[in-house]
Parts: sequence; structure tokens; C-alpha cells
Amino acid sequence: MQWQDEGIVLGARRHGETSVILELMTHARGRHAGLLRGGRSLRMQPILQAGNSVAAVWNGRIEGQLGQYRVEGLVSRAGRYLDSPLALNGLGLLIELLRLLPEHDPHPALYEASLVLLEHLEEPEIAPVLLVRFELAILSVLGFALELTECAVTGSTQELIYVSPRTGRAVSRRAGESYRDRLLRLPAFLRDSGDGQGFMAGAGHPGREAVQAGFALTGHFLARNLFNPREKPLPDARMRFLALIQ
Repeated sequence: MQWQDEGIVLGARRHGETSVILELMTHARGRHAGLLRGGRSLRMQPILQAGNSVAAVWNGRIEGQLGQYRVEGLVSRAGRYLDSPLALNGLGLLIELLRLLPEHDPHPALYEASLVLLEHLEEPEIAPVLLVRFELAILSVLGFALELTECAVTGSTQELIYVSPRTGRAVSRRAGESYRDRLLRLPAFLRDSGDGQGFMAGAGHPGREAVQAGFALTGHFLARNLFNPREKPLPDARMRFLALIQ
């Protein structure tokens, strides 16, 4: 069988003397790996840098086998990131989040969101907001969506400023006042973006404290639901990114 698609380079690891195993996040087929012969050549190495976009043709006998890629470069971004620690660590975090997705599981909305994020990774006023929304979206598509539209106690949709660390549901100011020290803060820019899919809606910087609260919120549920069960810590790139935005 054969298919062709566009993809974002997630990584390429050495295979033999001249080839690589190329991992892409594709638009229509999700995260997908394949053998790329000649991938270690001087011509191909700049194309296969993480964060670049490529046009890919995959060939294999059946879908489940490794198969082989042929690729051509579409958009080169990696060079832009070299002088930006913020962009490099943001890219590292994005890749680790995408690798949480099952292989061959299509997520075109996440693919499009990744493209938006890649174009803004160097911008300190925008990248953190988009990344924390992306984390919220990853939780949602993997079955751990947070319920941020109404209060878990009263059903109210007003003044939702907390989230229960146990249930992932929003709590209003009045309902959560007596035990607020045990609740996570819900910043308005996440509450208004629903499940995180509205990536560019109000993408301006909401303030450092709000962004930090957003990362604290998503980090709690990422660790509990996705990384801890895999016996892995939250990505180092995430810690470095958070240190940079502070």
C-alpha cells in the first residue's frame, strides 16, 4: 500500500550506515514512522531537523509494518530556533506531547494547532499561551478532558476561578472559597478556550501569573494521567520552558 501526506518532523534516529528511522506527525495519519534510505546524507540532514514540515510518501506491504518514506522539504523552521532557547525548549515540549498520541491515530486538529504553534515559538508573548492550550487539548483528545464550563458544586457558569485537582471540574469563587487552598487556579484565558482547541482565540499574553497558573493546572493532570502511568516525569523541556518564561 502507499499513501502521501504532509508531516512535521518529530525526530530521525540512525539506522545502519546511511538510513534513518523517520518519525512524523502527519495530517491525516497521525504519528507515523518509516525507514528513509539515504536519510543521513548531507542533502537530507537539514530537511530532517525537528520542527520542519515535509511532503512524505510512505510505502509498505501493510499499514502496521515500518514501511519506507520518500520525503521532500516544505517548510524549514529549525534554523530559526537555534538562537532562541524559548523556541528550542517549546519545540522539545511539543514533540514530547505529540509522542503521547498512539501511532497511526489521526488528529488533524492537533496537527493544524501544531503548525500554528511552530510559527510562534519564538514569540514570548504568544508561545506560552499557545503551549498551555495545547497541553489542555492533548488531555482532551486522550480522554482526560477538563470540565471548565460550569461549577461542579452549583452548576453556575459565573466566576469559575478554581479547578478540583481530583475531578478536573471547575469550581466557582463562592463554592470554593472555604477550601480554596486545596484547589487549582483556573485562569480566564483557559476557561474561555474550552477544551483548548481555540488556539488563536485571544492569543495575546494574559499576564505572567495567569500563564504560570495555567501551566500548574495542566501540569497536574498531565503528570497524574499521562506521564506517571508511563513511569516518566514531566519533560525536562517543559521545566526549562517554564523557567525561561518566568
